[in-house]
Amino acid sequence: MAKVITEDIGAYYHHYPRVAAIVTAQAKGRQNAMAVAWHTSLSFSPPLYAISLSPKRFTYQLIVASKEFGVNFLPFSQAGLVASVGGSKGEEIDKFRQFDIAQDKPVKTQVPILKDAYAAYECQLIDDKGYGDHRLLVGEIVAVHSLREAFAPEETLDLAEVSPVFYLGNERYVSVSRETVKHLDRKVYGKG
Repeated sequence: MAKVITEDIGAYYHHYPRVAAIVTAQAKGRQNAMAVAWHTSLSFSPPLYAISLSPKRFTYQLIVASKEFGVNFLPFSQAGLVASVGGSKGEEIDKFRQFDIAQDKPVKTQVPILKDAYAAYECQLIDDKGYGDHRLLVGEIVAVHSLREAFAPEETLDLAEVSPVFYLGNERYVSVSRETVKHLDRKVYGKG
């Protein structure tokens, strides 16, 4: 197969699929939920997690005002909800009412935690920096909500119990199955 080499970056979906998450925020009597694919862990100690948002987003405004945010990980059965919150504007509608989103109580913040999430982080905002047309928001995880049966004893996701929503880009979603998991021990494969 021949590779195409170009300086035209295009849609920029080459690094996908990525786990889709729903970021939540609340401030000034308003709350919102938005779908994100640009998010990542940064540190174990302290536990830091980052999300990348456009400063034009209503959720960004709520996070800056409250200095906190939630990151919710949903099963593939909730891909329609991810697409719904991603395709609507929180300034125009109350997404929690519009899409009948059930919530669990947060324990250390005021951010909405989604009842259907198999895992969620409550984060305190510790940094906000601009990179191009987005802002990288870094939060310290101050509480974790997780569905015990969704995780194996070694704390990895148990795909026999839950399959996360993966975003392929261009409005396409996919899941994974347990049959596609390979354990490749770095002690074996890392020897050179």
